[in-house]
Amino acid sequence: MLVVLVGGGFLYWASRHLSVPNHVAYGPPMETLWNFQAIDTMKYSRDIAREKLNDASFDAVIETQVKNIAETGATHVAIATPYDEEFMPFLKRWVVSARSHGLSVWFRGNWSGWEGWFEYPRLSRDEHLKKTTEFILKHPELFEDGDAFSSCPECENGGTGDPRLTGDVSGYRSFLISEYRAMNQAFKSINRSVRTNFFSMNGDVARLVMDPATTKALGGIVTIDHYVKTPEQLVKDIEEIAKKSGGRVVLGEFGAPIPDIHGALSEEQQALWIGQALELLAKSQVVEGASYWLSVGGSTEIWKSSGTPRKAVAVLHEYFRPGALYGTVRDELLRPIASAEVRLGDTKVLSDREGHFALVYRRTGVTEAVVSAPGYVNGRVSISARRQPGDIVLEKKEKDWQFRLLEMIR
Repeated sequence: MLVVLVGGGFLYWASRHLSVPNHVAYGPPMETLWNFQAIDTMKYSRDIAREKLNDASFDAVIETQVKNIAETGATHVAIATPYDEEFMPFLKRWVVSARSHGLSVWFRGNWSGWEGWFEYPRLSRDEHLKKTTEFILKHPELFEDGDAFSSCPECENGGTGDPRLTGDVSGYRSFLISEYRAMNQAFKSINRSVRTNFFSMNGDVARLVMDPATTKALGGIVTIDHYVKTPEQLVKDIEEIAKKSGGRVVLGEFGAPIPDIHGALSEEQQALWIGQALELLAKSQVVEGASYWLSVGGSTEIWKSSGTPRKAVAVLHEYFRPGALYGTVRDELLRPIASAEVRLGDTKVLSDREGHFALVYRRTGVTEAVVSAPGYVNGRVSISARRQPGDIVLEKKEKDWQFRLLEMIR
């Protein structure tokens, strides 16, 4: 009887120490560092919309730009074509190209009359609201789930004016909220899941307008178009705006060089500036997404008009299409190790209580991840693919008699 009891107790002890929690099959983590990654095409999708409206040969230019943007790993292409019926054929050409390359669209146009583009008469706020609702309901074929739609980007540049100058802060806030609610209802009516709260605005306008109540009413997002001298200042401003507003920030426009701000930058200096900015943005906890301004046609362009990439394209690719290592850290008894550090270069993550981890990193030539935990010999994982599982077994440094006995039993 005693032998039975001792044997039973031993089996119970061994089973407890050798049991492995039910394994949850963790798939690859999210494909991107941010939920929203875009590159803007304004100089070609808006500024020459009338000029190229009936130029069929321009389709080749659209195709080249959109293809190049898709290859960076962007989730969206920002298209700034006006919403007036005159430009609908031109807008559709851009949208068709975006879909063919698997891109969502950030509709970042406006009614020409809001800012007086193309000699259109000015619009009132009520007219803008009515026309935009009608536009969505009339053209459901334009939109797909996952798109973003801005009814009034940089709204302070037209209509009733900049609230910093007019003093009409309350009216400006009310207009944005009314637009947001109306757009949500319109997209609900056509059964599309489209983000409608990317009301991009100057950073100083955001500081004035986006108080916590307004930010909450706009879905918790503040979108700023922001150009400053240094990447450090860029992220500092973003975090200040996030703190003051209580929301997350979408960087609706950023880029370099702007001559009046950055001076003249070489191709290498431009790439360095953009890389530093993206590195800091990736570390911030308040950034929802970012759109680079712009693809082709201005001082900040990252492709030449011929389609030849500048050095900055490779930098964007590193951040827009990151690598990922994911899996489980266990000991030699196959028990999960919590809080193990998985480090690849200067990027690191800790495993959870089940030993699971997911490390998303920019690809910078580092080919080996180091896994460490107190009391264990460091493990290493060679990186051979952009997204790969990395289950890791760490060897215990000091093994007491219980551990050795359990090893033998296993």
